[in-house]
Amino acid sequence: MAVLNQIRERSLFLVLIIAMALFSFVFADVINKGGGGLPGDQNVVATINGIEMEREDFMRKVENLERQNRASRSNVQSMNAVWDVELKRLILASEFDKLGITVEKNLMRDLLKNNLFSFDEFRNSEGEFDQRKLNEFISNLKEISPETIELQGSQINYESWNNYESTIASSGLEKIYFDLIRSAVNSTVFDGKTQHAYENDNIDLKYVKIPYTSIPDSLVKVTSSDVKKYMQQNKSDYEVKASRDLIYVKFEENPSENDQKQIEAQLKELLKDSEEFDFDTKKTNKVLGFKNTNDNEEFLNLNSAIKLYDSYVFGNSFSKEMEPIIYSMKKGELYGPYKEGDYIKITKLVNTRKIPDSVKVRHILIPYSGSLRSDPNETKTKEQAKKTADSIYRIVLRRPSKFKSLLELSSDMASNENDGEIEFSYVDGFAPEFKDFSFENNVGKTSVVETDFGFHVIEILSQSRRKKAVKVANLALKLEASERTIDSIFNITSKFEIGIEKSNFRDVASDYNYKINPVNNIRELNENIPGIGPQRSIVRWAYNSDTKLNDVRRFNLQNGGYIVAMLTSINNEGLMSVDKASITAISKIRKEKKAKMIMNKINDKTLENISSSQNQNIQTALAVNMKNPVLSGTGNEPTVVGYAFGLNEGETSKGITGDSGVFYIIVDRIKYANVMSNYQSYMNLINSITIGSYNAKVYEALLESAEIEDNRSLFY
Repeated sequence: MAVLNQIRERSLFLVLIIAMALFSFVFADVINKGGGGLPGDQNVVATINGIEMEREDFMRKVENLERQNRASRSNVQSMNAVWDVELKRLILASEFDKLGITVEKNLMRDLLKNNLFSFDEFRNSEGEFDQRKLNEFISNLKEISPETIELQGSQINYESWNNYESTIASSGLEKIYFDLIRSAVNSTVFDGKTQHAYENDNIDLKYVKIPYTSIPDSLVKVTSSDVKKYMQQNKSDYEVKASRDLIYVKFEENPSENDQKQIEAQLKELLKDSEEFDFDTKKTNKVLGFKNTNDNEEFLNLNSAIKLYDSYVFGNSFSKEMEPIIYSMKKGELYGPYKEGDYIKITKLVNTRKIPDSVKVRHILIPYSGSLRSDPNETKTKEQAKKTADSIYRIVLRRPSKFKSLLELSSDMASNENDGEIEFSYVDGFAPEFKDFSFENNVGKTSVVETDFGFHVIEILSQSRRKKAVKVANLALKLEASERTIDSIFNITSKFEIGIEKSNFRDVASDYNYKINPVNNIRELNENIPGIGPQRSIVRWAYNSDTKLNDVRRFNLQNGGYIVAMLTSINNEGLMSVDKASITAISKIRKEKKAKMIMNKINDKTLENISSSQNQNIQTALAVNMKNPVLSGTGNEPTVVGYAFGLNEGETSKGITGDSGVFYIIVDRIKYANVMSNYQSYMNLINSITIGSYNAKVYEALLESAEIEDNRSLFY
């Protein structure tokens, strides 16, 4: 009682303590999830133009897509696919809302009719779409929800039907929206005239080119301030999204030479006969090894990673190295152990024979009830089918000319169209019994052959020249790293990590002669790391707020082994760093500086004087137009050609900064295109180009201007 009284007396104090503890717990969680502010809404994947993309709905769609693809896509790939669809849907939805475009009842009815008119379930006795049947179907779905009904081979419920209607409605809204835009993008007569001139106005000119290569790069200094200025002037070329750069060293758990020797020793032991004690009979039995066994199939099933391929193969089935070796072996002879791919093998030559590599046969197929791919309405029993096939065989044996007339009894419609003939090679996938008969017998042989498809009456029409084929048995074990090797790789990796703690990452890697792999521009939702494959954990680490520049961490590889990675750069959204921009900017800046240097030293006014002073020839370009701005002797120079069309005949230009040098030109002749009475063909051309891509371009523009708050990295 005394303790209870003390608790009652201090209840306010205890409440305050608990409240403070809860506050500190929540505050710590906030700090862990991003520092100095409240985290984003944990129920919202993204906000698009003010419209929220709900987490639960988004994740359900990702899971559904993963199920549909049966794990052929990774979780991140499925997420990105759903993101693209949902992003477009919400961006367009915000546009529909601005314009007041909606799907009303009558439009929805028409949309459903257009998409469902071919469904027998919604047609009346006259074959026309029946709205009442559709309404009844929807009402029934709603009544039995969440139970399902079959529709066109698929099981659907009321929820999935609503999702389907939403998809149909979205498609209808998109069509209305893009049709509105399309009505405003038709070209005008002025556009047609401009296109006509663009393609057909021609100009003859002479020019002198002073190539940029005439000034050595060593004479042109480009500073960091030059690069910064150039970046500011060309922001669109150097704006980047947030990204990360890292370097890594990979430590793979590859089998060692000792591992290979151990596996080779195991295979050699399997060659030998051995003794095995039978506890039932209390006797010791002799067990034949691979060398002496007469049952290669059973032996390989028990001891080998590669089972017996019980058929003959030609030389091209083997590698270039192994073909001459195997073809020189005698029956029962062994070769190995040797390494091939991921396996260590010992190969036994089981048998050799000469067979054709292709044949041509004709056949009549008599199926029976239950035979493979037989008609569901087939009623013949196996015995009746055999009796029919035997009767056909006797007829064609006596009178081969009757074969074609009996094809109406065959169920192989594909070969029937070719008089029952089939031509195939030895490696093609045919029923084993069919193939064995066709290749192992001589031309002219006819017989009844049973397969899973029924009974075939087969006649061999022709065969290619017979050549040597072999049947081999491969005793193989997969070459894998042993526990000892795996432990060794772990120790090597750990040693590298310890070395990094005391020294520079690159220096330690260089000391051990390890390859450093750089990876640049990793985006926040990337999954694949070049040279490694899917490694989402590395990307998440690189973007974690706790990860600092030059931090190092070890990661496990999916197929065994490790990588040790170091974060080398944190690139924020905006203009890229001067160092990175310099890769492309310096050559362009140097070209601009060379152009000024060339123009500053030229004071001559005529092409002849410029040619003489710069020791460059005067060249001629004829019938140049804007569509193909190519100067003979130089190549593509759109700026120079565009400048030329702004000059008068006989006028000499000032220096023009071209792609390959500084140009001085004089226009000899301008030939304008003939005036046309109608420019509709050019207007149509412009329309076909514009309309063909306007949907994609409109969406690109909407995407670029959209306000997107993307929280996917919190969940994936």
